[in-house]
Amino acid sequence: MTEQDPQQNTSEIEGCEASHQDKQKPHKGVYLLPNLFTTGALFSGFYAVIASMNGQFEAAAIAIFVAMLFDGLDGRVARMTNTQSPFGAEYDSLADMVSFGVAPAIVAFTWVLDDLGKLGWFAAFLYVAGTALRLARFNTQIGSVDKRYFVGLPSPAAAAAVAGLIWMSTVFDITPSDISYLVALYVALAGVLMVSNVLYYSFKDVDLKGRVSFVILSAIVLAIAVISISPALFLWLLFIVYACSGPFLWVIRRKKHLSK
Repeated sequence: MTEQDPQQNTSEIEGCEASHQDKQKPHKGVYLLPNLFTTGALFSGFYAVIASMNGQFEAAAIAIFVAMLFDGLDGRVARMTNTQSPFGAEYDSLADMVSFGVAPAIVAFTWVLDDLGKLGWFAAFLYVAGTALRLARFNTQIGSVDKRYFVGLPSPAAAAAVAGLIWMSTVFDITPSDISYLVALYVALAGVLMVSNVLYYSFKDVDLKGRVSFVILSAIVLAIAVISISPALFLWLLFIVYACSGPFLWVIRRKKHLSK
């Protein structure tokens, strides 16, 4: 049995420590393409706030929908180009807080909730707090819940429901002061749905690369054509239906459970 050279052991230890330090060394730089889309979403949310301060509520509402488009693209682009990163995930979450939390609340508050005093800012704050809690819970539940469903109303859908109401009301010349209390209840309810345990279908199991029947393709084309007739009205109705689908399915599951 031969003895090992102490200097050789020391070299091996130093080599392992250097290798370990290399692994812990943070990577410099970030992926450009997916973070550009995230920045676009962040800018759109910021623009919505500025537009609402200038009384341009239709432009503010449209900007929130544009933010939704960018938010939907950044994750898909990252997966398609294999450029996912912890930085991108954190940046996306912070951008969502601005675009789908702060922006819709401020737009709604500037639009009509300001006239209600404390009740108005309470409803707006409830929405913002609901968004923050929703995003925090989502980040901690990644990988531990069924990816086919969201727990609670997704923040982009909640923002679209609020922005859609403002856009539709502006297009059809609905006086905000006539529905101010309903808007306060509506905004607060959107915040509550985000932190609820109601399940919403995520559409993540839909295979966009797979083949579909001609009937499904025709239905998609028809839906786009209908939305194009009055985007403000039909986009709002679309997200209202989605927001109501969670509680509706919850009631159905509850009845089935009680009937057993």
